[in-house]
Amino acid sequence: MVDLESEVPPLPPRYRFRDLLLGDQGWQNDDRVQVEFFMNENTFKERLKLFFIKNQRSSLRIRLFNFSLKLLSCLLYIIRVLLENPSQGNEWSHIFWVNRSLPLWGLQVSVALISLFETILLGYLSYKGNIWEQILRIPFILEIINAVPFIISIFWPSLRNLFVPVFLNCWLAKHALENMINDLHRAIQRTQSAMFNQVLILISTLLCLIFTCICGIQHLERIGKKLNLFDSLYFCIVTFSTVGFGDVTPETWSSKLFVVAMICVALVVLPIQFEQLAYLWMERQKSGGNYSRHRAQTEKHVVLCVSSLKIDLLMDFLNEFYAHPRLQDYYVVILCPTEMDVQVRRVLQIPMWSQRVIYLQGSALKDQDLLRAKMDDAEACFILSSRCEVDRTSSDHQTILRAWAVKDFAPNCPLYVQILKPENKFHIKFADHVVCEEEFKYAMLALNCICPATSTLITLLVHTSRGQEGQQSPEQWQKTYGRCSGNEVYHIVLEESTFFAEYEGKSFTYASFHAHKKFGVCLIGVRREENKNILLNPGPRYIMNATDICFYINITKEENSAFKNQDQQKKSNVSRSFYHGPSRLPVHSIIASMGTVAIDLQDTSCRSASGPTLSLPTEGSKEIRRPSIAPVLEVADTSSIQTCDLLSDQSEDETTPDEEISSNLEYAKGYPPYSPYIGSSPTFCHLLHEKVPFCCLRLDKSCQHNYYEDAKAYGFKNKLIIVAAETAGNGLYNFIVPLRAYYRPKKELNPVVLLLDNPLDDLLRCGVTFAANMVVVDKESTMSAEEDYMADAKTIVNVQTLFRLFSSLSIITELTHPANMRFMQFRAKDCYSLALSKLEKKERERGSNLAFMFRLPFAAGRVFSISMLDTLLYQSFVKDYMISITRLLLGLDTTPGSGFLCSMKITEDDLWIRTYARLYQKLCSSTGDVPIGIYRTESQKLTTSESREIASQSQISISVEEWEDTKDSKEQGHHRSNHRNSTSSDQSDHPLLRRKSMQWARRLSRKGPKHSGKTAEKITQQRLNFYRRSERQELAELVKNRMKHLGLSTVGYDEMNDHQSTLSYILINPSPDTRLELNDVVYLIRPDPLAYLPNSEPSRKNSICNATTQDSREETQL
Repeated sequence: MVDLESEVPPLPPRYRFRDLLLGDQGWQNDDRVQVEFFMNENTFKERLKLFFIKNQRSSLRIRLFNFSLKLLSCLLYIIRVLLENPSQGNEWSHIFWVNRSLPLWGLQVSVALISLFETILLGYLSYKGNIWEQILRIPFILEIINAVPFIISIFWPSLRNLFVPVFLNCWLAKHALENMINDLHRAIQRTQSAMFNQVLILISTLLCLIFTCICGIQHLERIGKKLNLFDSLYFCIVTFSTVGFGDVTPETWSSKLFVVAMICVALVVLPIQFEQLAYLWMERQKSGGNYSRHRAQTEKHVVLCVSSLKIDLLMDFLNEFYAHPRLQDYYVVILCPTEMDVQVRRVLQIPMWSQRVIYLQGSALKDQDLLRAKMDDAEACFILSSRCEVDRTSSDHQTILRAWAVKDFAPNCPLYVQILKPENKFHIKFADHVVCEEEFKYAMLALNCICPATSTLITLLVHTSRGQEGQQSPEQWQKTYGRCSGNEVYHIVLEESTFFAEYEGKSFTYASFHAHKKFGVCLIGVRREENKNILLNPGPRYIMNATDICFYINITKEENSAFKNQDQQKKSNVSRSFYHGPSRLPVHSIIASMGTVAIDLQDTSCRSASGPTLSLPTEGSKEIRRPSIAPVLEVADTSSIQTCDLLSDQSEDETTPDEEISSNLEYAKGYPPYSPYIGSSPTFCHLLHEKVPFCCLRLDKSCQHNYYEDAKAYGFKNKLIIVAAETAGNGLYNFIVPLRAYYRPKKELNPVVLLLDNPLDDLLRCGVTFAANMVVVDKESTMSAEEDYMADAKTIVNVQTLFRLFSSLSIITELTHPANMRFMQFRAKDCYSLALSKLEKKERERGSNLAFMFRLPFAAGRVFSISMLDTLLYQSFVKDYMISITRLLLGLDTTPGSGFLCSMKITEDDLWIRTYARLYQKLCSSTGDVPIGIYRTESQKLTTSESREIASQSQISISVEEWEDTKDSKEQGHHRSNHRNSTSSDQSDHPLLRRKSMQWARRLSRKGPKHSGKTAEKITQQRLNFYRRSERQELAELVKNRMKHLGLSTVGYDEMNDHQSTLSYILINPSPDTRLELNDVVYLIRPDPLAYLPNSEPSRKNSICNATTQDSREETQL
């Protein structure tokens, strides 16, 4: 076999690239043929065309030389006019003949020769077969008129003084200038805006018109007034400006005719130019123009990329972004592919926003538009998804492409991305901060079922507020609720903090309790300097270091606080404290001002023996008083800490051994073996040993494994949680996992029922009459409504139907628009809701970002809008830890050693604690829990006189009619009085109707017989009973009859229970002296029980759990 390499001749020893171009004498005897390739035809014409036309740089030089020649010819004409002596007489020969010196004639002839030669050469090179097309062009005709007479005068000397209208070369100069600008753009590979080109054309056209008119009038008036160039300029300016003084006027008919012609030309040419300029200006206003490079390098700006910009989205972003003082000098550049909305345009014209917000119409997928927004110089880029589209996956795809495009164009620009579907999140893991809407939505809905109003708690924490909302209201709960809503999460380094510096080397719970007791701040988490993971309440065994970053909840950050010792305060300041109530603890007050908070430091000196003490009581006092609260230790003592070993499930201690073994065999704790989408965080939770067959997942259909067809037949021990959704998406994984978290006792696990459609029959079969919570997810199919706010119409009406049919059911709803929360549990005659609507409008006029917070359904945690969490993404620009803390609170992420959010209810046995500060101490000293807030429910049962008095004073009253509807229907003895009160309240609004009804009643009383009084009273009572049952009881009878038709038991259906007589709200980080009330729900951050597992001698329960955990990864299911 012949070696192929030996057949290839070696390269010559000194072979270089120039040898390929110039050839090599040593290769002449070779059989190879050298072939030259040309990008263009290798002809003389093509080479000239390449030099004069195709090559940008050489063509630009030619255009610039031509432009200079035309300007030189015009300048020579002006010199000729200035040097010429005006001759006497009015002969027409002065029009055709002029005085031209020989040197001037020589220069003009030279310019004419060069110009004519260049014009002919360019015409020849651009010739494409039609010679008349080249000859009849206006620039060619003007060139012939201005150049040929000078060339003829070379051979005919008598024509040297012939007048040639050289001033017309200004139009050729204008033409050359336009070509030169185009070649300039091609040479520097950069496109100027069309507005610049159009303005340049307009200015050059106007100058050419004025210059032509000046020269024409001056020359034609040689036989008239003998005007000079300045007088001609004055006349043209006065004429074209339509002023017309009349002091300078043309005398000859030729000059008058020329003026008429020039005015006609101006009336035709200039409007066309102005129209094009106005059109381009309007288009530029729509597209937004450019963000200048100089401003981008000297000022800071962020870019907001959206598919379509709505006024609500814009105002939420601007209000939250500019709520931070250090962002006041930032510019916001909006990049949107659609035309600016009318409302958005109106808002951006407000001086407060017009100087800081720039709207650019363009696509993030185009580098040209990203260059207009100066994305490479931006401090951050926010990319938001369009949640109003039906196809949310398609919306996510657009967001992903925008994120990729921005990352490709500006790799160093921080990205803040909002995504809708959790399965699309892994495509944008490179982004600095990502918020997945469905993850947060379902996690908040799930925690609302465990910890009431978690959605409201999270929403208030991620909104920027000064706590001024509701302070003008006469109702105490609105003042307290609005004041506590100003609490936010802040961070500071321990050694730099006044709050926490003294707790270096102390335990976390000790620092949290004493910081709250002394300063009123709530320490919720820390982060080591060398670690990126945030730990929420790492527990009493965590020792604080000087370099730790502390995360705390307070009304403002420490840097904006001024500290004053309480000993220096006057006694009158104590009486003006915001929180009132009998308490022997020192009064804690926080006085808010414009960005600065004065915090009164409590006196930490030793108190007298007669004062309150937290030490343990003596032996003799145990029979008289309850035990006192143990102090919080500086360093954790293992024996004093009641470690909540939730892995062993303390609830199982109450069961018998047989039940304990059976429960352990049925359930196990471990990680779900399968994940519904890429990027989901593994969560330790309760699992089944064996996978449930798919046929058993249908609640309403029996199978070979069970014969149950409704929820009642299953005999669940705990109440149901029903989820009404349109489709079973991957986001439901984040709803189920928090409900099955490992730290929840098994006896408290609620069955979860997924209802994909909610007709009445399916609702009754799935156990809606005895469900703990009903979660209604917003319908995606209604999000593309023609009117934006109608996207929630279907959800609102469905929830209203559920509310009317099952008034005792706890319904939790998610809406698209926060403004639609006012329609939840809507009552047309509810005066209290109308008063709250007025309060909301007043708060919005004051500039509040939380105007909707006083709506009763939102305050109670029964409704929220996922768009409220948009501020979480905006806040992360200043607080980069907010997304991580929120995910830890919601259970979306689990960090070893980090605590979790839970709640406890205050019972009668707990009221001996009295105050929130003592509860804080009790929790920190016993279980290590850190409380962060209170969910309080108050009764609103008022009499008629009280309600009228409050209505007259505060214009906020409870409707007497609706209050009477909440009373028990079994109280038949009060029907008559209640009906009179309700009808009187209705008829008081219609005095004419009331007067006519009274006249009608007197007329009947006169006509009726006396012995029929008892019968009439009986009929009246029956009629009243019928009216009373016409609405509520008819609905109840409808539901009961339907349940009987389906073969379901009606036991437990409570048709008269209602929540109208109560209101609920949240107190975030309340004052230490806040009094605890019965049924208060306290939000806790509990330490991770995994961190307290003993290293030796594990219990039998733990051993069983640990043994089954490894197998559960492969064999178990949720």
